[in-house]
Amino acid sequence: MKRFVTTTLAGALIAGFAWAAAPAADAHASADVKWYGQAAFRIKTPGGKVIVIDPFITKNPKTPADDKDLAKLGKVDLILVTHGHGDHIGDTAALAKMTGAKVGVNADMGHTMRILGMVPKEQLIRFNKSGPITPLGPDITITMTHAEHSSEVVSKGPDGKEGIFPGGEPAGYVIKMEDGYTIYHSGDTGVFKDMELIHDLYKPDLALICIGGWFTMDPRHAAYAVNKFLKPKTVMPMHYGTFGLLKGTPDQLKTHLSGMGDTTEIVVMQPGDEKTFGK
Repeated sequence: MKRFVTTTLAGALIAGFAWAAAPAADAHASADVKWYGQAAFRIKTPGGKVIVIDPFITKNPKTPADDKDLAKLGKVDLILVTHGHGDHIGDTAALAKMTGAKVGVNADMGHTMRILGMVPKEQLIRFNKSGPITPLGPDITITMTHAEHSSEVVSKGPDGKEGIFPGGEPAGYVIKMEDGYTIYHSGDTGVFKDMELIHDLYKPDLALICIGGWFTMDPRHAAYAVNKFLKPKTVMPMHYGTFGLLKGTPDQLKTHLSGMGDTTEIVVMQPGDEKTFGK
């Protein structure tokens, strides 16, 4: 495992509503982020909470062999799933059973997970887009955001036959941590103009952005989203190269951003890399 440290400039944050000003950020704000490939991340907050997003790990062809053992994740407090596709639900059921972590999903997919026996009702956090929630305590807010994609769950049903079940609406997430550092995970999405609202309301320090194309934004569209709408301090590309159709590359993202005169910091990680981000 490779490990890095980076520092970015502080920015004012707005949590939950446009008119609610955030407290002054801690100069030592930091978040430890590990990427497993595709859209799978583990985030450790400054206060020691562990959030896993889209845990497609054991069957992920890009996840290093040493990281495929779910037990190595250790404590997990919260699992967030952006939508119902297999490369995002991934190991949610196994990880929830192993760790006892709560599982945050859109309300409709929560019903599907319960009925299919993936996650017990008492571990599910069913919520929807807009208002922030605080499942890890009052100092960490989780906000579900819009995403332009599709969502369904392909699984064996109660009758043992494979079927397609409701996955609700696809989503992204904004995570504001104890010290104000804010991460936006786009989920799978195309570019949409209301990404401006994500900037206006939350001003993300770090944006984890899909760039692979075909099913999601390609590098050109991702660069447009970063430059015109999201305007984060730092951007990290994800959801590329895992399968043959996901042809977008970080170099292409850099080229498009440079052509726009954009100086946003671009951090390129390899699956298995871990990095500390801070203000």
